[in-house]
Amino acid sequence: MNLAHLLDGHDPAGIAVISRNRATTYGELTDQVARLRGGLVAAGIAPGERVAILCGNNRYFVVAYLAALGAGAVAVPLNPTSPGPELARELGVVTPAAVVLDPTAVAAWRQLPAGAVAGVRLTVVAEGDRPDGSVALDELLAAEPTPIVEVEPDTTAVMMFTSGTAGPPRAAMLTHANLAANLDQMDTADDRLLPGDVVYGVLPLFHIFGLNVVLAGSLRAGATVLLVQRFDPATAIESIVQRGVTVVPGAPPMWVAFSAFDDLPADTFKTVRLALSGAARLPQSAAERMQSRFGVTVYEGYGLTEASPVVTSSAGAARPGSVGRVLDGQEVRLVDPDGDAVLVGDAGEVWVRGANVFAGYFDDAEATARVLTDDGWLRTGDLATVDDDGYLYLVDRAKDLIIVSGFNVFPAEVEEVLGAHPAVAEVGVIGVAHPHDGEAVKAFVVLADGARTDEESLIDYAHDYLARYKCPSKVMFVDQLPRNAAGKLVRRELTGTVLQ
Repeated sequence: MNLAHLLDGHDPAGIAVISRNRATTYGELTDQVARLRGGLVAAGIAPGERVAILCGNNRYFVVAYLAALGAGAVAVPLNPTSPGPELARELGVVTPAAVVLDPTAVAAWRQLPAGAVAGVRLTVVAEGDRPDGSVALDELLAAEPTPIVEVEPDTTAVMMFTSGTAGPPRAAMLTHANLAANLDQMDTADDRLLPGDVVYGVLPLFHIFGLNVVLAGSLRAGATVLLVQRFDPATAIESIVQRGVTVVPGAPPMWVAFSAFDDLPADTFKTVRLALSGAARLPQSAAERMQSRFGVTVYEGYGLTEASPVVTSSAGAARPGSVGRVLDGQEVRLVDPDGDAVLVGDAGEVWVRGANVFAGYFDDAEATARVLTDDGWLRTGDLATVDDDGYLYLVDRAKDLIIVSGFNVFPAEVEEVLGAHPAVAEVGVIGVAHPHDGEAVKAFVVLADGARTDEESLIDYAHDYLARYKCPSKVMFVDQLPRNAAGKLVRRELTGTVLQ
């Protein structure tokens, strides 16, 4: 098998990818991938070697990704805008034999220390100025096509850096079988993609949601992916309307931004048949505004890199606050700290088992053992509850739990309440040391445009909805919150101080 076969069997004249207003048909994409695959093989890239891809959401990424897979190599998508030290560390972990750069990554590549790129034998540059010793992508695209290399199902296809379940970022190994299994599992849900769909592709392709749900899912279905380099709400709406977009996957900040527009026609999203949200909890206020103003139901799902990534979906049967039910082909347990099942309605850590669960962290057996049990369960580190109908409700990350005077406080619950205040655009909550209570709740708030409020008012507002121990003791107003490329709040980058 080989995941690169997902291009097989489609209408050659159908549009596969639209990138920078340029359409690429399935026939053209298949030919380009086969030629780049041939170029990689001719350059000596062998099965099992790593190919790092530092490209944004563009056709260069798509061609490089599928060519690397088809050559039997391991694709390693990296953020092309990562700071130099982070990029050097990641390259040092995976030691790629080849790297593909788009113009946004060339400057950072030039600044890397020699040791970080010592093992790279082939540097491919998509367009523009090229570093010494590199080759142009067009040169490799002129190579003779070669057949797809068939591999064993448990062969690593992709390495994705994630801090998901085990602290500092590590390279999660996803096999061809893992990724294919999750595509099969997603096809059993009501949010499956169809050949006529136009999918809005703004989620970064170096993130698993963008890579396997948006890109691989669309291409396997024979749909069209409209690739977008960066999110701008006004431009996004224009693209959705003009291109007749039918599927919009995104992270919660996107839906918050859409729901905040005051002057959009009610039929703005009339072509959209599926609106999907993942990567973090969607504020209920944003979901309600999308429904009441535009008639759009935003379906939440849950997943993580180590699960390739989708575990649950609410498509077709949304319940407020729920991320849906477990996809066919997977098992989920909610367990207490001792690994025993919790009662229905009680919060427990989510454990997942299925063919989609990853093979482990590259070159890190200790971290792998912490998250994978001997009988195949993935300890996600996420806390959730489940109702009698099997609908899952995320509570928070176990490691983000705040303990105030012995009482558990889930940051997401406090964020949900403060986020409903009309003056609040975004909020992040963490625990900080407190000399008497052990920890206290601290909130970081971004105000809505033109809105005004103060710390005391927000704390009083919280008192109306939360037990006193859950309410913030301190509110700081900031210009923006730290988020990763997928839009997920990075709480560890919120700074906390001891409260007196």
